[in-house]
Amino acid sequence: MSPDFEVTILGNTSSIPVHGRNHTSQVIRFGQELLLLDCGEGTQIQLRRYKVKPSKISNIFISHLHGDHYLGLVGLLSSFNLAKRTKALTIYGPQGLDEIITTNFRWSNTKLSYPLNFVQTNTQGLNLLFEEPKFQVFSFPLKHRLPTTGFLISEKPGYRNLIKEKIQGQSLSIEAIKSLREGMDYQDENGKWFKVDDFAYPLPTLRKYAFCSDTIFDPSISTYIENVDLLYHESTFTNDDKARAGETFHSTGEQAAQIATMSGAKKLLLGHFSSRYKDLSQMLEEAKTVFPNSILSEEGETYPIL
Repeated sequence: MSPDFEVTILGNTSSIPVHGRNHTSQVIRFGQELLLLDCGEGTQIQLRRYKVKPSKISNIFISHLHGDHYLGLVGLLSSFNLAKRTKALTIYGPQGLDEIITTNFRWSNTKLSYPLNFVQTNTQGLNLLFEEPKFQVFSFPLKHRLPTTGFLISEKPGYRNLIKEKIQGQSLSIEAIKSLREGMDYQDENGKWFKVDDFAYPLPTLRKYAFCSDTIFDPSISTYIENVDLLYHESTFTNDDKARAGETFHSTGEQAAQIATMSGAKKLLLGHFSSRYKDLSQMLEEAKTVFPNSILSEEGETYPIL
């Protein structure tokens, strides 16, 4: 059985937390692994509100250095310290983030109880940041007012399940079974070939999730997020404020839907809503006109990647 792969939205507003919406942050769960994508102000409160155990988070990914995407970090890291955390934590983010965090702790005379590591992200091309046996995390460039990356979480192929009826009576060696389960054809000492597709069930379709935090409408990103099962794309404005979106390097709901269409995404999750809209129905309608399988992200909701 494939491990659970899902995203829980902790915050989906833009610069000002209003209308009951909080700054950007979300948790990815893949099996027993938890990843935090962005950490806006109030993230640790939202983690507890929605019963996500912060202690299980070992990797945090920050898209860029606008405050609504990272200002919750110092509070969260401080809480880890107060809880006597000992497990290492790695933060992936843009140049300068390590200086911001370490300067804060230096001037507050805080000595962390756990190892804290920083990995600087790259805004050129697709980059592998983190890898586990069953999934990988990549960064890719977004076009915003300062260096910004999106993140792609991609499932890795696992072992093939063998068809018992096919292998019975074959006297397959341990080496042969291992080869077939790993997806490789096997040739025995007599020169006989055992083809994977004859003895193993097909692998399930590998799942992918893409997180596009802040970006102007940019068709070029579709190459990095091709055929994702779920796409979270910022939709700060409606079409009434399309000019404002361009000026501030943000996107409209309709533009997010265009990216979903270009990339071949299965489902679009809209987020990063401007404080000027209490009612988001117009934004959703504009997106659905272009990409029918569009929905508004809701804080506290968990969305499976299928």
